[in-house]
Amino acid sequence: MLIKEFTDKYKLTADTIRFYEKIGLIHPKRLQNGYRFFDEECEKTIQLIIVLKQLEFSLDEIRFLLSLEKKPISSECNEATVRLFQDKIIQIENKMTFLQIAIQQLDQVKQLIENNQYQQNYHKIQRLVADIYRQLIKRG
Repeated sequence: MLIKEFTDKYKLTADTIRFYEKIGLIHPKRLQNGYRFFDEECEKTIQLIIVLKQLEFSLDEIRFLLSLEKKPISSECNEATVRLFQDKIIQIENKMTFLQIAIQQLDQVKQLIENNQYQQNYHKIQRLVADIYRQLIKRG
């Protein structure tokens, strides 16, 4: 498929796709007229990129993982991948913990604001927001 169909299908901009190509994440074929042609391999790669980006992998981490596919299977590659995934799991777990705390505190703020009670509960609300901020800082 051509870039327009590809971008529409994956809800990405043409600039994003061109950037991913420029930094070596995807490798569309070139037609005789110079147009990019995105085959099944490009689709599998962009699906992986979208999933990894949603899991907050950086482009460098994604590039590293994609580069491993081109290397022979080795214990070094396996160990590096396991380490990267373990680090990401820890980051996601920390974020989930933070978000669970934040949800509880935001619910408390909502309850303090309901029925036009904002002004009376202003200081309590500020403390809760400060608590959320401290949790965020603690997370790094």
